[in-house]
Amino acid sequence: MPIPDYQTIMLPLLKLLADGKEYVFKNVIQKLSIQFELTEDDLNQLLPSGQSFIFDNRVGWARTYLKKAGLLASPKRGMIVITPRGIDILSKNPAKIDNTLLKQFPEFLEFQNLKRENTGSALPIENSQAEKQTPEEVIDDAYQNIRQSLALELIDTIRGISPAFFERLVVELLVKMGYGGSIKDAGKAIGKTGDEGIDGTIKEDKLGLDIIYIQAKRWQAGNIVGRPELHKFVGALAGQGAKKGIFITTSSFSKDALNYSPKNETKIVLIDGVQLAQLMIDHNLGVSLQRSYEIKRLDNDYFEES
Repeated sequence: MPIPDYQTIMLPLLKLLADGKEYVFKNVIQKLSIQFELTEDDLNQLLPSGQSFIFDNRVGWARTYLKKAGLLASPKRGMIVITPRGIDILSKNPAKIDNTLLKQFPEFLEFQNLKRENTGSALPIENSQAEKQTPEEVIDDAYQNIRQSLALELIDTIRGISPAFFERLVVELLVKMGYGGSIKDAGKAIGKTGDEGIDGTIKEDKLGLDIIYIQAKRWQAGNIVGRPELHKFVGALAGQGAKKGIFITTSSFSKDALNYSPKNETKIVLIDGVQLAQLMIDHNLGVSLQRSYEIKRLDNDYFEES
């Protein structure tokens, strides 16, 4: 089954604690994963940020919301226990526990009002997709949307620059990724080979122990790079006695091209327009920082008394 959202987790979480005993929170997560019949692959799914596991994150936020409503408490670090209010809620046999139910408690309303004041905007509409997400998931999704929009804008801009500018951009990106040493050294290779199928070369490392040959195609959307183009590139590499190449395009590759693997020892890496834009964002090429946010968590170690 799919990973449940944090509100779906609230009732099962509270029921696990119904006996009033103190539980280690990590053990509760494990029990819930079994109850929801989650696979190992489900449990290993990460948030887009890659900083935490989706299921663990959602259980954590379900605990936080129940605590803010006074249904759970943390008597000591890493432990949780149901409160008398939580037991009272369970005695009413609710079909579900969600934010709507929790709004009957002043402490939870105060918590939500605080969130509204800090964000400067209204909370997500009930039952919307955002309402089912944890705050971290909302942030991650918003970040990915902004990043995808920026990537599309980058691709469109790159398709409008001159071929010479594009070749310099490609080399500068590779240098930022750790190839070629300096822009000055790498740039000397641009346009020097004069061989069909090769637009430039770059050192594989700062010492120049090996050379990587580059083919850069500034093609418009829909002008797909096919297998014949890769054959030409591999042939050009063979003519130089080279075994490593990077084929970069602002468009995309056909399925046959993606499945192509030279039979000799030649190795080629294919980078399409989407990957190119993402790499430029990752390595801060052609983009500038607008603002940054730090996500902070409580440092439990600081409050540990010896």
